[in-house]
Amino acid sequence: MLTVISSEYDGMILREYLRNVLRLSRAELTELKKRDDGIMLNGARVTVRAVLKVGDELVLSRDDIESSKGVAPVELPLEILYEDDDVIALNKPPFMPTHPSHDHQSDTLANALAYYFESKGIPFVFRAVNRLDRDTSGVVLVAKNKNSAFLLAKQIAEFKVTKKYVAIVEGEILSSGAVEGNIRRIEDGRMRRGVFPDGQYALTEYEVLGVKSGLSALLVTPKTGRTHQIRVHLSHIDHPILGDTLYGDESGSKLISRQALHAYSLTFSLPSNNETITVKAPLPSDMASIGVYEQDKVFS
Repeated sequence: MLTVISSEYDGMILREYLRNVLRLSRAELTELKKRDDGIMLNGARVTVRAVLKVGDELVLSRDDIESSKGVAPVELPLEILYEDDDVIALNKPPFMPTHPSHDHQSDTLANALAYYFESKGIPFVFRAVNRLDRDTSGVVLVAKNKNSAFLLAKQIAEFKVTKKYVAIVEGEILSSGAVEGNIRRIEDGRMRRGVFPDGQYALTEYEVLGVKSGLSALLVTPKTGRTHQIRVHLSHIDHPILGDTLYGDESGSKLISRQALHAYSLTFSLPSNNETITVKAPLPSDMASIGVYEQDKVFS
């Protein structure tokens, strides 16, 4: 990571610059100090007591030293939506798990990313900021280093990350609205959740994008981050997501071979400079072919 010091920071102590401008955590700053090439100023190793001058070239060695263990590099399709020194955002296709599990060791987004970074000769640790169900497509944001992961997790905890999904649901919904209902796991030995008074608070807002042939397309914004929140809430109001065999018709749908849910956009602040950006993933063909939504509303 190369940074050229601007006149705004001329005369600033390096420690202050690293903590207050680049917003490095104490843990990452300590780790950089331990590396021989962790903090380099104009090609020379320096301490954090150095005084910055305009035009100085600061290089921080923030790459991981070793790759994640247990994540095998596998050449798989990978659609990159955005990338910088701190984060990489990807469009996860449907049917691809986000991370390895007992039944999925070599077909996940983590495997694809491990191969991508290995081909560049860069050690890689998988730090997914958000995770999607195997059958849900769309934006997945991954932090490239510990500090970025920390800052993004902090944004999520403070409800400063906005996630928007496109869902096609059963039944015709004629007006926008919200679902408020506490969610907890149903004790039936499965992963199912439901709305119960003793669950965790959850709020989901939705906007109608189109209605056709007994189906509705919604732009959904979860205001909280509970497991299966969108699927649970839409099922709770008797409009389960089309193709959702866990919360809707167990036989599935003839129109789509998965739950019709797509993580359309993610709005967050970049760890490097706090700039707010929105990353969007185009609607996949299996959902687009159903033809319920109005494209101008979705992609405005």
